[in-house]
Amino acid sequence: MSTPMSVFDIAGRAMSAQIVRLNTVASNMANAGTVSGSEATAYRALKPVFQQVSDAPGVSTVKVTQVVQSNTQPTKRHDPDNPLADKDGNVWDAGVDSAAELVDMIETQRQYQNNVQVMQTAKQLTLDTLRIEK
Repeated sequence: MSTPMSVFDIAGRAMSAQIVRLNTVASNMANAGTVSGSEATAYRALKPVFQQVSDAPGVSTVKVTQVVQSNTQPTKRHDPDNPLADKDGNVWDAGVDSAAELVDMIETQRQYQNNVQVMQTAKQLTLDTLRIEK
């Protein structure tokens, strides 16, 4: 990195990463109740992959390197009346753990709020420092 990261850079990048995480949770929750006619086409939950970004000792933030499908497998269910059912009458429910997604959503919100608080504190300290000079 060419210029050192400030507290605003660090918190801002962390907030951006949490937005990606929240978007994947929203996508997963939106698709949680979907069914498919085959296991291969069934929806699988998305998960962001985070990577540490270091500038100097003690100065670090995070970025999202990619979004991947989770290992949660779709669940086969016998439903011969479903128009998507295969020749055996089976459909596949999306590979999404709704409870885990809700926990992830709460954790994401808390992490985002923590970084908002960091930025507010840094702003207030900067303003207080400027007032000292008057």
